Amino acid sequence: MASPLEQFEIKAIVPIQVGGLDISFTNSSAAMVAALVLGSGLLVFGMGRGSVVPGRLQSIAEMSYEFVAGLLGDTVGAEGRRYFPFVFTLFMFVLLGNLLGMVPYSFTFTSHIIVTFAMAAAVFIGVTILGLVKHKMHFFSFFVPPGVPVAMWPLLIPIEIISYLSRPISLSVRLFANMLAGHTLLKVIGGFVFGLGAITFGVGGLLPLALMVALTGLEIVIAFLQAYVFAILTCLYINDALHLH
Repeated sequence: MASPLEQFEIKAIVPIQVGGLDISFTNSSAAMVAALVLGSGLLVFGMGRGSVVPGRLQSIAEMSYEFVAGLLGDTVGAEGRRYFPFVFTLFMFVLLGNLLGMVPYSFTFTSHIIVTFAMAAAVFIGVTILGLVKHKMHFFSFFVPPGVPVAMWPLLIPIEIISYLSRPISLSVRLFANMLAGHTLLKVIGGFVFGLGAITFGVGGLLPLALMVALTGLEIVIAFLQAYVFAILTCLYINDALHLH
């Protein structure tokens, strides 16, 4: 039986070597391109006609737009409108990456820490630059909790700095760990379906099969939930950069 972790192995589809550097087009690259094409296709074809009575694609596109716009409005306020394209792109990319991973024999690129950390690092660096540009040196007051006595600063400021620097780690690990654990569990339960079914003429595989169906539904919910968490935390970080405390 194949290892449950084999599904996360990156395999080269088009090997490319440039100066000793491996920049091959892999199954992970293909999954990212597929997510990009699906997201773009959804918006282009869904909103192409702009019907008064929306069809299915237009309804999905409009609900996605309104959902992310609502997140920004609730967390950042009117100032958050200019950052909508960035947050919307992140949300759709993560969501489609998670959902594509539920297709049999596909690849879940959000189950790799390097991918999730790259996105989280982009968010972290972006909001830090935003805060510095907007507030300049006053930005560093973010690490001084309001109303705290000066005598407590040597203790609390390092804690605040460590907490701030840990943002990209927590943001990336949360998404990566959930996708990795969920797909690994599905693979293990799927092995029980085959193994028990083979030795009991199919009867023994019924219970793990029912469990696998339930876990698949749960994993789809988690796919939406993790995209939502990634998007809303990005909104909160933008809010912190704009308004500090």
